[in-house]
Amino acid sequence: MVTVPAGTFLMGSDAAEGFPADGEGPVREVSVSQFRISATAVTTADFAAFVAATGHVTDAEKFGWSYVFRGLLHPAARSHLVDGVVPEASWWLGVRDTDWRCPQGPGSTAEDDHPVTHVSFADAEAYCAWAGGRLPTEAEWEKAARGGLDQQTYPWGDELEPGGHHRMNIWQGSFPERNTGADGWIGTAPVRTFEPNGYGLFQTSGNVWEWTADWWSEFWHRRDQERTRVDPKGPPRGQARVVKGGSHMCHHSYCNRYRCAARTHTTPDSSLGHTGFRIAADAA
Repeated sequence: MVTVPAGTFLMGSDAAEGFPADGEGPVREVSVSQFRISATAVTTADFAAFVAATGHVTDAEKFGWSYVFRGLLHPAARSHLVDGVVPEASWWLGVRDTDWRCPQGPGSTAEDDHPVTHVSFADAEAYCAWAGGRLPTEAEWEKAARGGLDQQTYPWGDELEPGGHHRMNIWQGSFPERNTGADGWIGTAPVRTFEPNGYGLFQTSGNVWEWTADWWSEFWHRRDQERTRVDPKGPPRGQARVVKGGSHMCHHSYCNRYRCAARTHTTPDSSLGHTGFRIAADAA
């Protein structure tokens, strides 16, 4: 866990590369109290320790299947497909007997130092409670992800590949057919693969989307400024939760959401091969 100091930062973005329907803007001053957050996303090894200690059964295990990106599907899992596809996202395949232990379907094996995936919002909350923490709010997450830089596109600045060096794990090539792996990875990468930001957080851009505690709304921060400028916690109810950070599947042609300000939403029971989380806690 690293400590993020209290203070005001500029949250959101009005940049042209943003998605107006996502409610990224307007840029606004938001004050956040000091808090702690894990330097990395929770790993498979971390989650295995939690399961061993508590016997927790994930939502994916209860449902009996989860979504796997078709380009990463393990050959042995082809006989485990379920019917149906995700509208407008045919690259997702429903695969039986898929969970955090076998993220590419039956026959695959999760790697200990990679971020845990196929975890729902409830699974993430359960882990955080066991570990003595909680999920970060969206404002906490974004402040931490920026690493002390205000209104920079990425945690290290505005340049995508400074000096020609890759700084995150995202899709390289033509989505969804060809990933060159130019950044070194085709699927998820170990959680400490790239350099940390100014606060010491690793990979807040790319690799896996990360759950936050907030309910999703495109308009909440515009309508109720009194409650969305100091330690905001999102609207009181909703149908989906905010996820932040982008993933190894993000590509500028359709999902340029690996920027600090970017945001999207996922229903709480969703279980996907590119979504994980990190743990936060109040300041000691």
